[in-house]
Amino acid sequence: MASLTSYEGLAPYAQDFRVSRGRRLAEEPNPIRRPYARDRDRILHSTAFRRLNHKTQVFIYHEGDHYRSRLTHSLEVSQIARSIARALRVDEDLTEAVALAHDLGHPPFGHAGERALDAAIADAGGFDHNAQSLRVVTKLERIYADFDGLNLTWETLEGLVKHNGPLRGEGTTIPEPILDYCAMHDLELDTHCSVEAQIAALADDIAYNAHDIDDGYRAGCFTFEDLSRIRLADRYLNALDGAYPELDPARRLYELKRRLITAMVNDLLEETQRRLAALGDPSVDSVRAAQRATVAFSSAMQADLKQLKDFLFERVYRHPRVMRIMGGAEDIVVELFNRYTRDRGALPPEWREAAGGDDPRASARHVADFIAGQTDRYAIAEHRRLFDATPDLR
Repeated sequence: MASLTSYEGLAPYAQDFRVSRGRRLAEEPNPIRRPYARDRDRILHSTAFRRLNHKTQVFIYHEGDHYRSRLTHSLEVSQIARSIARALRVDEDLTEAVALAHDLGHPPFGHAGERALDAAIADAGGFDHNAQSLRVVTKLERIYADFDGLNLTWETLEGLVKHNGPLRGEGTTIPEPILDYCAMHDLELDTHCSVEAQIAALADDIAYNAHDIDDGYRAGCFTFEDLSRIRLADRYLNALDGAYPELDPARRLYELKRRLITAMVNDLLEETQRRLAALGDPSVDSVRAAQRATVAFSSAMQADLKQLKDFLFERVYRHPRVMRIMGGAEDIVVELFNRYTRDRGALPPEWREAAGGDDPRASARHVADFIAGQTDRYAIAEHRRLFDATPDLR
């Protein structure tokens, strides 16, 4: 591996804050915090981040105190991402900023809410939670005196938009809000993002693969016997049973989860080191210009994770109980959208006044922005306020 840079021992492929492309609106440097640390802190202090506490990950907030919310998920992603960033000697502040911001655009009720909003505004450009996250941090947060949004650095915005890979390419459709923003502040959609942002993306995968096993088991969606049919899970269940034959279910579940996280992290580190070495003399620029992602799982781990994801899709995300609840949740979102669109008087005063003119596309996007910012419990309360009957999401 190439020699370290002088920037506090970080690797040469790490994003150096000293050569950041800066913020769209220039600000004086902070005397005690580096730019990416300021980004992280602005995200943590945002209204949108606090609202994640009552937004669905898989299970609605009132189903139990121990299920993950979007907030606890984001914190778990951040912890895993920081650990990986430290091991790869890249900027932890930037990694953490992208990890904490990646779900800010999720509407209430998780992917069910996203599907409902996407269908509702299909004629106005559709809804995509990554694009909505960009809108949140560049437009919808209104807490600073000098600008709308959080005025984050170019590198954090790039990571937020491109953490899953380049957006331009054959067969890709780029959400309108991203195109609109890039018209005034180019995020270079045809390249990969930094190692730091790529880490945040796969830390997301690691976190939800592990904690959806935890939450799914607690919810009664499957048993340990069911899990033993999954190669990755069976490998560690067997090791646990050999070492702790009388382990109670709660400890067994937690020990399985932590071993799975460790296995995924270690595999990612080994594969990423191989890909960095393949770049020859890896740098920030060569990572962005690479023909494939630099941060990745091995092909063997990818196969194991596909089997695990297929299992979770069938046994958790498509579980009849989850599907019934999410069907009701979609109805709530659609009915709120239709009501707000027909009757602006149903909107809170500040949203009613900002609704603007009679452009139907702008009006649809405005209503979608309002709904996307709602928590599960706020959406349910709004539906009860506006309608005679509300689906019981239980």
